[in-house]
Amino acid sequence: MHKPMPPLNALRAFEAAARHSSLTRAAQELHVTAGALSHQIRGLEDLLGLSLFERRARAISLTAAGKLLYPGLQAGFMQIREAVAALTDLDRVLVISTPPGFTAKWLARRLYRFSNAHPEIDARVSSSVSIANFTTDGVDVAVRSLPVGTAVDPAQVIEPLFESNLVPVCSPRLLQEHGPVDGPQALARLPLIHDDTLTGLTRAPNWADWLAATGVSGIDVSRGLRFNSSDHALDATGEGAGVLLAYDLLAYDDLRTGRLVIPVPFALNSGRAYHFVCPRSRNDHPHVRALRTWLIEELAAVDWSEVPTARDLNRGHATAVSTSRRSAG
Repeated sequence: MHKPMPPLNALRAFEAAARHSSLTRAAQELHVTAGALSHQIRGLEDLLGLSLFERRARAISLTAAGKLLYPGLQAGFMQIREAVAALTDLDRVLVISTPPGFTAKWLARRLYRFSNAHPEIDARVSSSVSIANFTTDGVDVAVRSLPVGTAVDPAQVIEPLFESNLVPVCSPRLLQEHGPVDGPQALARLPLIHDDTLTGLTRAPNWADWLAATGVSGIDVSRGLRFNSSDHALDATGEGAGVLLAYDLLAYDDLRTGRLVIPVPFALNSGRAYHFVCPRSRNDHPHVRALRTWLIEELAAVDWSEVPTARDLNRGHATAVSTSRRSAG
């Protein structure tokens, strides 16, 4: 039969005194008087029926029993301290769920600026094509590609950040090899690339929709490479594999740096937008507010005037750029 556990305060008093080899310093750490600390240790010794310290005029030292007890208590209280510290660290963590393409082609290249501006926040990105569950997946906030005008969810805050348009993109090398493109019909002689993450998405156009919007028909859009990841499709496009119908924001950095160009300046509204999503209960958390503000500022800084081929985007019956981007470009 197990003996009853000694009082936790008495064990804590013993551990502190043994660690400091001083009743005075242990009492200071625990914010009690030396007399009170000594009384707790005496009570522990009486309960155990063992002497734990050898007491001298100006010093204490552990007895054999004290040396046996101390390591286990030291490890136990260390684990308690670490567990409590972990709760503090947990409040620093902000887990952000994002689509892989958005992460690889836009967010990852900028997130260090958020960390520099908010060193008190430990941002952690969880990238997946699946929609994260705020209750079970340990996610605090999400950036999601959703249809424009997504219905209100009473349990969540859903705020549009950036409307997405679809533009054809290719590498300059491809045009050097196949010659200039003088219109959408010329895409018939170029290899096509498909981003299959668009497949099955509500109101997400594809190559057939884009060509129809330009008034072109008769091009076989079933041919070409297919990828189930937007960033992989863009990487292949940058290597000259073909022409991709891409989300403009995901292609922005490659267009700005000249790795990609827009061969036919016609953009089609995708009917979708990137949205900031979080549980309504987390909406006013300082970390959540900080990330939302930063995302809005970073997206507002996207400057389409830095992309020469974007300046000539057709603004006909297809919506070439959102209102925020017209003023920039």
